[in-house]
Amino acid sequence: HGKELAIDSTFELEKKRNVPVKYNRELWQNTIHAMKRIQEIRTRRQNQFIKQRLKAGKKLELKDDEKEVEQHIHLIEPRVTEEEVYNAALNKTKQKLKEKQKLVEVESMDMD
Repeated sequence: HGKELAIDSTFELEKKRNVPVKYNRELWQNTIHAMKRIQEIRTRRQNQFIKQRLKAGKKLELKDDEKEVEQHIHLIEPRVTEEEVYNAALNKTKQKLKEKQKLVEVESMDMD
């Protein structure tokens, strides 16, 4: 099911070969280079594997955090009274009126 890295193809190189090989400098260099490259690939795959396994935990943690925030929202949000909402809307309307009056004044001055 892909839960373990034991079936990774990068382990093929580590199998013992019982065949004697005559010393060849080029073969040694290629083997050492291949071993380094395989180690890089194995490390990258292991990191990716670990990240995939941790994704599920992060999702659950996020869900739990959201649930906790919903339960204790009263501690985060201040309660707003109807009067405060009305005053805020009134102030906003007054501000818009002032801006419109300024525009009208500027336009009337430009026409003169």
